[in-house]
Amino acid sequence: MAQVTFRIFRFDPEKDKESRYQDYELELEPGITLLNSLNRIKSEQDSSLTYRMSCGSAICGSCAMRVNGHALLACKTQASGLVKDGVIQVDPLGNMEVLKDLVVDLEPFWKSLKQVDPWLQPDVSDNPENERLQTPEQFQRIDDATTCILCGACYSDCNVLGVDQEFLGPASLAKANRFIFDSRDAKTRDRIEFISEMNGVWDCTHCGECSTRCPTEAKPLARIMEVREAAMQAGVHNNNGARHALGFRETVGRSGRLNENYLPPRSVGFLNIPALIGLAPVGLRMFMRGKNPPIIHHSIDKADEVRKIFSKFEDYRHHPTRSSRPDDGASD
Repeated sequence: MAQVTFRIFRFDPEKDKESRYQDYELELEPGITLLNSLNRIKSEQDSSLTYRMSCGSAICGSCAMRVNGHALLACKTQASGLVKDGVIQVDPLGNMEVLKDLVVDLEPFWKSLKQVDPWLQPDVSDNPENERLQTPEQFQRIDDATTCILCGACYSDCNVLGVDQEFLGPASLAKANRFIFDSRDAKTRDRIEFISEMNGVWDCTHCGECSTRCPTEAKPLARIMEVREAAMQAGVHNNNGARHALGFRETVGRSGRLNENYLPPRSVGFLNIPALIGLAPVGLRMFMRGKNPPIIHHSIDKADEVRKIFSKFEDYRHHPTRSSRPDDGASD
């Protein structure tokens, strides 16, 4: 059995002024999980070590923590696969305040979740006497989103939340997806409009950390992109994100290249005078430093092919039955 050093984040607000790391030596038994390794350290070496755990079966999500800089479920992860130069570094989840050792304050996470009304809101006017039925195909549409166990791993490693605590976060947006696409829910339009506003689905930067860290099939980034598509199809375009996407499609579709001078005013709205004025300082700084995009673009190779792709995609959007597959001759 290999001997490994567990370098664990420690902080007790009643005793410590600053956080620190404490090393524990442990021989790894074959097949032992990270959670069981921590349990051994707690029972055999230091009973003061504090962390959350419950089911031990990757169902409750309690034991999410950061290991070697990335969030994971301790009960689902083999300790042997985490060793780097003989060390496993264990930290509390990110983007939340540390209460003690590996325990963080989850209140911001729950607050964000509550904002998307994470419960079914059926049409009460139909007053059903029996349960609301759903076909297997209808359930399949939300199956992946229902696997979320609210462990907070995606919230921990979300880069947007690292700079903007008002962002709803990947877990909340994935949970919103679960009800937006539920055939029994009557608030689809309201849900789409709410999460299309500031701090919602369009503020995601597509870094992919949420889906990479997700221990289930919820994969928040994929759910976010599905909601964006639903918003565009529903005509919920009166927001910066949707206008930006439309502007991108318009400029590339017309010329085969991206007109970066067109996107900022298109995104905020050509008639939104306060927002346009707000763009001026940034534009001026870019101009002074020579960073502004050229007014007249240089010619680029295969621009005609790019236009053809967009043309075929537009044709498919308006006449989907002409092709058996949405990507025939076209691409996103």
